[in-house]
Amino acid sequence: MTGQRRKARTLALQVLFEADLVRHDWEIILARWQEEIELPEEALGYAEDLISGVHNSRDNIDEIIRKFATLWPLEQISVVDRNILRIAIFEILIDNRIPFRVSINEAVELAKDFGGEGSARFVNGVLGSIVREYGTGFRKEANASGNSL
Repeated sequence: MTGQRRKARTLALQVLFEADLVRHDWEIILARWQEEIELPEEALGYAEDLISGVHNSRDNIDEIIRKFATLWPLEQISVVDRNILRIAIFEILIDNRIPFRVSINEAVELAKDFGGEGSARFVNGVLGSIVREYGTGFRKEANASGNSL
Protein backbone atom coordinates (compact mmCIF):
# COMPACT_ATOMS: atom_id res chain seq x y z
CA MET A 1 0.00 0.00 0.00
CA THR A 2 3.00 2.33 0.43
CA GLY A 3 3.21 3.23 -3.27
CA GLN A 4 -0.55 3.48 -3.42
CA ARG A 5 -0.58 5.88 -0.47
CA ARG A 6 1.81 8.16 -2.34
CA LYS A 7 -0.60 8.16 -5.29
CA ALA A 8 -3.48 8.77 -2.87
CA ARG A 9 -1.64 11.75 -1.33
CA THR A 10 -0.95 13.14 -4.80
CA LEU A 11 -4.62 12.86 -5.70
CA ALA A 12 -5.60 14.41 -2.37
CA LEU A 13 -3.21 17.31 -3.02
CA GLN A 14 -4.64 17.89 -6.49
CA VAL A 15 -8.23 17.87 -5.23
CA LEU A 16 -7.49 20.08 -2.22
CA PHE A 17 -5.44 22.45 -4.38
CA GLU A 18 -8.35 22.96 -6.77
CA ALA A 19 -10.90 23.23 -3.97
CA ASP A 20 -8.73 25.83 -2.21
CA LEU A 21 -7.93 27.80 -5.34
CA VAL A 22 -11.34 28.00 -7.02
CA ARG A 23 -13.61 27.10 -4.09
CA HIS A 24 -15.31 24.20 -5.84
CA ASP A 25 -16.81 21.38 -3.77
CA TRP A 26 -14.16 18.74 -3.10
CA GLU A 27 -16.58 15.87 -3.68
CA ILE A 28 -17.33 17.06 -7.21
CA ILE A 29 -13.63 17.56 -7.93
CA LEU A 30 -12.79 14.09 -6.61
CA ALA A 31 -15.55 12.50 -8.70
CA ARG A 32 -14.11 14.15 -11.82
CA TRP A 33 -10.59 12.98 -10.97
CA GLN A 34 -11.85 9.43 -10.40
CA GLU A 35 -13.13 9.41 -13.97
CA GLU A 36 -9.74 10.56 -15.29
CA ILE A 37 -7.35 8.31 -13.35
CA GLU A 38 -7.13 4.69 -12.40
CA LEU A 39 -6.26 3.93 -8.80
CA PRO A 40 -7.00 0.81 -6.81
CA GLU A 41 -10.05 1.13 -4.57
CA GLU A 42 -7.91 1.13 -1.42
CA ALA A 43 -5.86 4.09 -2.70
CA LEU A 44 -9.00 5.98 -3.71
CA GLY A 45 -10.43 5.31 -0.26
CA TYR A 46 -7.29 6.64 1.41
CA ALA A 47 -7.35 9.74 -0.80
CA GLU A 48 -10.96 10.37 0.11
CA ASP A 49 -10.17 9.89 3.80
CA LEU A 50 -7.39 12.47 3.53
CA ILE A 51 -9.51 14.97 1.61
CA SER A 52 -12.56 14.69 3.84
CA GLY A 53 -10.39 14.66 6.95
CA VAL A 54 -8.58 17.83 5.92
CA HIS A 55 -11.88 19.43 4.95
CA ASN A 56 -13.55 18.54 8.26
CA SER A 57 -10.54 19.61 10.37
CA ARG A 58 -9.41 22.53 8.25
CA ASP A 59 -9.96 25.27 10.86
CA ASN A 60 -7.94 23.38 13.50
CA ILE A 61 -5.25 22.46 10.98
CA ASP A 62 -4.97 26.04 9.75
CA GLU A 63 -4.54 27.28 13.32
CA ILE A 64 -1.63 24.87 13.73
CA ILE A 65 -0.08 26.15 10.49
CA ARG A 66 -0.46 29.73 11.73
CA LYS A 67 1.21 28.79 15.01
CA PHE A 68 4.22 27.11 13.41
CA ALA A 69 4.68 29.13 10.21
CA THR A 70 4.82 32.44 12.05
CA LEU A 71 6.73 34.32 9.36
CA TRP A 72 4.05 33.62 6.76
CA PRO A 73 0.39 34.54 7.01
CA LEU A 74 -1.63 31.47 5.96
CA GLU A 75 -3.00 33.29 2.92
CA GLN A 76 0.53 34.05 1.70
CA ILE A 77 1.72 30.45 1.85
CA SER A 78 1.49 29.00 -1.65
CA VAL A 79 -1.66 26.98 -2.30
CA VAL A 80 0.48 23.89 -2.92
CA ASP A 81 2.53 24.22 0.27
CA ARG A 82 -0.54 25.06 2.34
CA ASN A 83 -2.34 21.92 1.21
CA ILE A 84 0.71 19.70 1.59
CA LEU A 85 0.94 20.92 5.17
CA ARG A 86 -2.77 20.31 5.71
CA ILE A 87 -2.49 16.71 4.51
CA ALA A 88 0.59 15.99 6.60
CA ILE A 89 -0.81 17.62 9.73
CA PHE A 90 -3.99 15.61 9.32
CA GLU A 91 -1.94 12.41 9.03
CA ILE A 92 0.34 13.28 11.94
CA LEU A 93 -2.06 14.72 14.51
CA ILE A 94 -5.48 13.42 13.60
CA ASP A 95 -5.49 10.27 11.47
CA ASN A 96 -2.67 8.42 13.26
CA ARG A 97 -2.57 5.51 10.80
CA ILE A 98 1.06 5.81 9.80
CA PRO A 99 4.31 6.85 11.49
CA PHE A 100 4.80 10.62 11.59
CA ARG A 101 8.22 10.29 9.94
CA VAL A 102 6.55 8.72 6.91
CA SER A 103 4.06 11.60 6.76
CA ILE A 104 6.87 14.14 6.90
CA ASN A 105 8.94 12.34 4.25
CA GLU A 106 5.93 12.03 1.96
CA ALA A 107 5.06 15.70 2.44
CA VAL A 108 8.63 16.70 1.56
CA GLU A 109 8.47 14.54 -1.58
CA LEU A 110 5.18 16.17 -2.60
CA ALA A 111 6.77 19.57 -2.02
CA LYS A 112 9.72 18.62 -4.24
CA ASP A 113 7.39 17.36 -6.98
CA PHE A 114 4.75 20.10 -6.91
CA GLY A 115 6.09 23.04 -4.90
CA GLY A 116 8.52 25.84 -5.52
CA GLU A 117 12.25 26.00 -4.95
CA GLY A 118 12.08 26.34 -1.16
CA SER A 119 8.93 24.32 -0.60
CA ALA A 120 10.56 21.11 0.61
CA ARG A 121 12.66 22.94 3.19
CA PHE A 122 9.68 25.02 4.33
CA VAL A 123 7.36 22.01 4.67
CA ASN A 124 10.02 19.98 6.49
CA GLY A 125 10.73 22.85 8.89
CA VAL A 126 7.09 23.46 9.79
CA LEU A 127 6.31 19.77 10.24
CA GLY A 128 9.48 19.21 12.25
CA SER A 129 8.50 22.03 14.59
CA ILE A 130 5.03 20.56 15.03
CA VAL A 131 6.43 17.15 15.95
CA ARG A 132 8.94 18.71 18.35
CA GLU A 133 6.16 20.71 20.03
CA TYR A 134 3.65 17.89 20.33
CA GLY A 135 6.17 15.07 20.67
CA THR A 136 5.56 11.47 19.73
CA GLY A 137 3.66 10.87 22.96
CA PHE A 138 0.89 13.18 21.75
CA ARG A 139 -0.40 10.58 19.33
CA LYS A 140 -0.61 7.93 22.04
CA GLU A 141 -2.44 10.32 24.38
CA ALA A 142 -4.81 11.43 21.63
CA ASN A 143 -5.62 7.84 20.70
CA ALA A 144 -6.16 6.82 24.32
CA SER A 145 -8.47 9.74 25.03
CA GLY A 146 -10.25 9.65 21.68
CA ASN A 147 -9.18 13.23 20.99
CA SER A 148 -7.00 14.29 18.14
CA LEU A 149 -6.31 17.98 18.50
